Amino acid sequence: MSPLDRRTFLTRSLITAGAGAVGVGVGTSASDASAKRPSATEQAHSVLSDELATRIPFDGAHQSGVLTPAQDHMTMLALDSIAPNGAVLFEGLQALSAQARRLMHGDPVGVTEVDDPPPDSGILGAYDAPDALTVTVAFGAALFDDRYGLGHLRPKRLVEMPNFPNDNIDPTRSGGDVLVQVCANHRDTVIHTVREILRATAGKLVVRWTLDGFQSAARGPTPRSNKRNLFAFRDGTANPDVTDAVLMNRLIWVQPGSGEPRWATSGTYQVVRTIRMHVEFWDRVGMLEQEQMIGRYRVSGAPLGGDGEFEDPDYPSDPDGRRIKLDAHIRLANPRTPTTANQRILRRGYNYHRGVDEAGDLDDGLLFIAFNQDPDRQFATIQTRLTPEPMVDYITPVGGGYFFAPPGTSGPPDWVGSGLAAT
Repeated sequence: MSPLDRRTFLTRSLITAGAGAVGVGVGTSASDASAKRPSATEQAHSVLSDELATRIPFDGAHQSGVLTPAQDHMTMLALDSIAPNGAVLFEGLQALSAQARRLMHGDPVGVTEVDDPPPDSGILGAYDAPDALTVTVAFGAALFDDRYGLGHLRPKRLVEMPNFPNDNIDPTRSGGDVLVQVCANHRDTVIHTVREILRATAGKLVVRWTLDGFQSAARGPTPRSNKRNLFAFRDGTANPDVTDAVLMNRLIWVQPGSGEPRWATSGTYQVVRTIRMHVEFWDRVGMLEQEQMIGRYRVSGAPLGGDGEFEDPDYPSDPDGRRIKLDAHIRLANPRTPTTANQRILRRGYNYHRGVDEAGDLDDGLLFIAFNQDPDRQFATIQTRLTPEPMVDYITPVGGGYFFAPPGTSGPPDWVGSGLAAT
């Protein structure tokens, strides 16, 4: 390139660069460019998958997490009150509801001065996505002792969980004043929610016991197929139809005029049972014997002699138990007679894995969760009927309790259990 050409090129380059600089300085200043840059919260929103964006309302006539389809992950958190009086207890319950409402809606993570504690653990990033989160609050019988003067408001059928035959209940894994069921599509959402709830209720409620649960993957063969428990059988096949409001009023929700305290109307009793499954022992049992104990085929979930998971077992055609044994689990749990129709419960269980025990055996099992209108008429009757089933040799109930989940909330500033303060 000649000197003239080089001079011409450099001159033109400087002119072009100057024009570009003028364009930035006049047309889009650095501050303007910064103002148009999306915030961290906006960026988080832009990449949220559909499952992270799913929002389930906190407020409503009934609490969520009862009829809600079970999410993939959960933590059951049992708390004891250390509040010195009823007013402080109610402050803790208010804070619990406020935090749950905020997290279930989804909320940007705030910032503070550098030396202040952050307002959020931040493990979900700039935005606490709702992620189909549900937080369900229930009360144990212990909350209605003489500490807070609430004895006259105790739900009629709320008692400490009785010991049933074959139980080996560990007190450190049972009971509690307040039970918080946290469920979401992802594990980090559940962990984050537990941390934020404990932050909000610090100094008023303390952890008594906790257990993490998970759902097995949806492996078909149809979208309706129920998922499997750790014995490899499908769980919840015979659940009542949660879309049938009349049926739910008959089986799940406390009704007016039922003899319950007024504040308990539209609530439900929650039965929680930590059932350890002796999986190593179970794995040595023949397939035929396993299926006869349950009353269903392991692979398809169909009742023995049937073809599909949701097929009626048709007990009247098998009165002597030649096809489905008389002591099979499904036959004792739900005999499907007019007399037992009002004893049905709504199951919402989760699998759990707690590593190994001192003997090196797997501590695996089922976090059995059932909602019902009357635990005496429903859960306890079924549990008593199950006493002679052969499967009791392979399971041991080790924890849990009876709880009462109050009705839902009307919106801020209402809180779960506010009827206790208003009565």
